[in-house]
Amino acid sequence: MTFITLRNLGVARSIPLFSNLDLSVNAEDRIGLVAANGRGKSTLLRCIAGTADATEGEITRARGLTVGHVEQEVPPALLDRSFHDVVRTGLPPDRADIESWRVDVVLESLDVPEEMRSRPMRALSGGWQRMAMLARVWVTEPDVLLLDEPTNHLDLDRIAALENWLKALPRDVTLIVASHDRAFLDAVTNRTLFLRPDRSQVFDLPYSQARGALDETDAAHVRRYERDMKTAGQLRRQAAKLNNIGINSGSDLLMVKTKQLKERAERLESAAKPAPRDRSSGLLRLANRGTHAKALVTLDDVEVRTPDGRALYRTGKLSIRQGDRIVLLGPNGAGKSRLVTLLRDAIDAPERAGADIRVTPSLVLGYADQALGALPEGGTPLETLVRRFDIGTQKAHGLLAGAGIGIDMQERPLGRLSGGQRARLGMLVLRLTNPNFYLLDEPTNHLDIEGQEALERELLAHQVSCLLVSHDRSFMRAVGNRFWMIDRRRLVEVESAEAFFAAAAGNA
Repeated sequence: MTFITLRNLGVARSIPLFSNLDLSVNAEDRIGLVAANGRGKSTLLRCIAGTADATEGEITRARGLTVGHVEQEVPPALLDRSFHDVVRTGLPPDRADIESWRVDVVLESLDVPEEMRSRPMRALSGGWQRMAMLARVWVTEPDVLLLDEPTNHLDLDRIAALENWLKALPRDVTLIVASHDRAFLDAVTNRTLFLRPDRSQVFDLPYSQARGALDETDAAHVRRYERDMKTAGQLRRQAAKLNNIGINSGSDLLMVKTKQLKERAERLESAAKPAPRDRSSGLLRLANRGTHAKALVTLDDVEVRTPDGRALYRTGKLSIRQGDRIVLLGPNGAGKSRLVTLLRDAIDAPERAGADIRVTPSLVLGYADQALGALPEGGTPLETLVRRFDIGTQKAHGLLAGAGIGIDMQERPLGRLSGGQRARLGMLVLRLTNPNFYLLDEPTNHLDIEGQEALERELLAHQVSCLLVSHDRSFMRAVGNRFWMIDRRRLVEVESAEAFFAAAAGNA
């Protein structure tokens, strides 16, 4: 049964986000929506939900269809209400009292702890806020569920729990999810829509398989485009020869054939279009300053504690060597970020570091945290580069534009940048720092899939030495060559992250 039909749908802002989009959304569909940051995913979901209008085309919904839309942000009016009350606001006001039992049913299905339900939204982590917004929509029992970046701010256990919850939905509930989490898309979708300014592509496959099919389709487009342009060039050369002969001989027939050849070449050229590319809004590059030291950091049974002094675990004797790309594994709250902080402090001020952390003198740190705290609070992107690095204004303009921060944004306050733009600015700052060791705490949080893959390529191509914390399984699998896991108050080295991933899924 077809629930929703999109015909020639298009939305244009300053540039076309997408156009000529045709899509049938059926019962039992689990559709992954993929596009670069700022290229129309959220806009398309709002159009389907009926809260935004398309520039062109039409949307037809089945009679009586209910659509639930979970957006990325929490409405400010809900921040001072409790988790339970926020979910209750999803019920129609005239039925809220007699059907409030539905709230508890939904909260139980999402494994929301009892003590969490009375807390105000403002006091919750970003991950729990997202779960509250999901519950608020699900309590209405929609036929179609729209999710906009649902894994943002979730740790691996909560991502696994969300995956299991979505898989357990009634089969006739349709799901459309916009996400940059490749492993999540593979787990919960059976169709993939690659949203593009023109010629969006739909495949009846989960993300990874659909991406392979898209690459094949694009390669075929490239071959067809090159073949058509080559043929058009040949036709024009033949037309030029016939034209010269026709002029010299005075042959009207040759002049007619010349015109026909030119027209055929023009038709081919006007119809031929290069294959579209899912480009992010800018390039992402890293650098890797050389060092002769083999061991960059040595840990001699360091005790990792909470800020208030509570012991979490000991590291044992471990070292970080050149070329190591170490993934730090552990449940939320185990102390991963605390170890990152200890290492950062020891590198920034080795004279104050204890004897249990030794840092080679030639180490130059590149640091990125999940809150993008390395960027200054005030100022503009242009000021960030010019003040921090020995570069002129003209070069700074070029570097920012190359990172996807246009001229119109370069002299605006940093707070006006999107999360993706701030992430790319942060990576540009890292590159200009020219480090030889990176500490990366959730570096993919604000990057689209193209940006994630570009970061992976850069880390591998430059043989970057790094220690990273991430909840992105695809990223960890692609980058990591060593894995440290916090286990029973010890930091131990393991062969891979797969057992940890499996345990997270089992605990969900």
